[in-house]
Amino acid sequence: MILQQRINAFSKLGHFLSQFTTKGIQKDDTVQANDLFFEGFKHQIKLAKEHNGWFTEANVYFSLESWAHALTTKNINQWTRAYNFETIEPKTVGIIMAGNIPLVGFHDFLSVLISGHNVLVKQSSNDKHLLPYLAKYLEVVEPGFKGKITFTQDKLENFDAVIATGSDNTARYFEYYFRNKPSIIRKNRNSVAILNGNESKEDLEALSDDIFRYYGLGCRNVSKLFVPKDYNFDAFFNAVYKWHPVIHEAKYANNYDYNKAVYLMSEFDMLENGFLMIKEDKSYASPIATVFYEYYESKENLKNKLEEEHDKIQCVVANGFIKNEIAFGHTQKPDLWDYADAVNTVEFLLKI
Repeated sequence: MILQQRINAFSKLGHFLSQFTTKGIQKDDTVQANDLFFEGFKHQIKLAKEHNGWFTEANVYFSLESWAHALTTKNINQWTRAYNFETIEPKTVGIIMAGNIPLVGFHDFLSVLISGHNVLVKQSSNDKHLLPYLAKYLEVVEPGFKGKITFTQDKLENFDAVIATGSDNTARYFEYYFRNKPSIIRKNRNSVAILNGNESKEDLEALSDDIFRYYGLGCRNVSKLFVPKDYNFDAFFNAVYKWHPVIHEAKYANNYDYNKAVYLMSEFDMLENGFLMIKEDKSYASPIATVFYEYYESKENLKNKLEEEHDKIQCVVANGFIKNEIAFGHTQKPDLWDYADAVNTVEFLLKI
């Protein structure tokens, strides 16, 4: 396959995914191989939801819609034109995927295949239904992918490089186990928002999407706020209220009740509105239904802190505060050229 064939295949996949949106499912008869895959994919979505209670229809459809927007010929061309794939000698790249949000490992999968390599995927048991089905779709619309995509439930073997995502604990295992292979090893990261008290209602409502989307389970979800001294949280609580129906979802409600009980028994100071708690805490990783906050006294000191602790942070949401910041409401809408942990996956794949 040449690069253009791979681009065409993934753009067809984007067209296929465009039928599944947060506003509902609408079959499009112009989608290639749709009669073979449309009903089957609806079933896979149902299985994913039944298997993992965090994978609600809203969350799955948001992920599919995001990938449909990303996988256009225009976007893929814009992304790939920065690289030279002509000299690639195909290798087998293992990917160990997390399972915290639907299709969380898809960008790695895409990067390996668009680069011309073969992919060996070990999925999380929490997210095992969607990607294999989409891989079959790719093989049908572009037969050149046959034999280049393998899924395994066993430990990875016979690979040349690896991309592994996990916790800080599993990362230590990965670093030891893959010490003799070219690798990208990802650890825990969280995202933060910088507030100054002058944010509009629209800004704060958009920020609530960064907090609540996928129940806050993604590394791109905001789990920590930095606010100025004497910050008034009233506007923040008013803006996030649009997400109040989340408390009616059992898994989220159970976590809210449990964490609230822990805080109350421990006599921690916190503010809450019936579906979200905010607690002053220096940590970055907050429990479900909780957002931590920390006061800052000077912008320069905060910038220095973020630089020193950059290895703990995935996204910084702000308005005119720091280079490479992300706009309110956009953490879960990355472009193809936005790389996890700021490690350029394609450049890595070009060098193995």
